[in-house]
Amino acid sequence: MPVQRRIPMADALSLSPSKTQGPRIEVLSRGTDSARPPLLLVHGAWHAAWCWVEGFLDHLAAQGREVHALSLRRYGGSDGHDRLRRTRVRDYVNDVTQVAGSLPRPPILVGHSMGAFIVQKYLETGTAAGAVLLAPMPHYGFASTAIRFLLNDPIGVLKANLSGSLKPVISTPGKARRLFFSARMPDHEVERHFVRLQDEAFLAYLDVMCLDLCKPSRVTTPILVLSAEDDAIFTRRQVEAVARAHRTTAEFFPDMAHDMMLEKGWEAVATRIGGWADDL
Repeated sequence: MPVQRRIPMADALSLSPSKTQGPRIEVLSRGTDSARPPLLLVHGAWHAAWCWVEGFLDHLAAQGREVHALSLRRYGGSDGHDRLRRTRVRDYVNDVTQVAGSLPRPPILVGHSMGAFIVQKYLETGTAAGAVLLAPMPHYGFASTAIRFLLNDPIGVLKANLSGSLKPVISTPGKARRLFFSARMPDHEVERHFVRLQDEAFLAYLDVMCLDLCKPSRVTTPILVLSAEDDAIFTRRQVEAVARAHRTTAEFFPDMAHDMMLEKGWEAVATRIGGWADDL
């Protein structure tokens, strides 16, 4: 699968393309190669690599690391948007596998939301120096969260299931704010991020509901679990269950909502990730 760096950056590393056939994968990069494991950032549902460019990439690279953020196939600047509905979780795991394999050494993975679910799936068989699960989708799937979505937005969820498109769930800036952002986020910032949100893969949605769940017992990689106290998508109880499954304890950031890499105070989250990575 070819790995494609889509935007020019003077300090970016050029990743070697894989010979495996498949869609081209957008990878945004910062930093220079060092003896420390690189960081590989995996976005969540409705997002793409752009969500890490607001500050995370530069902040983590400034700590002396090589940092990469990929857009999963069909997202952002990666190819294959016309085939989004046919995409499965295993395809996303393959994307992480290909990009991780193109790096000079096994990375520390950072997965946000659905990206944390994908990271957990990858770790069942893949190699990593460590992993950070950020506002993670639980290893046991999305079903209980989907019920909460239905209660809060029955029309949007009904439209999503009838159309096979998850865009109705985030169809307005108001819906995006309720799911992703705190009241502290200015309206113009919500609007700016809202226009970059995209549709989701319906088959992958079924996978995370029940068809392809994670098996934490197979994972031995060191894991850090971080979440937000005001997360409207995954509850504290769900996040704590993820941490227990991986034999660790979750940490919660106050006055912060689900999109921890875009919310005000993201610097503290990035600093915690960098400090934990240094201790591995």
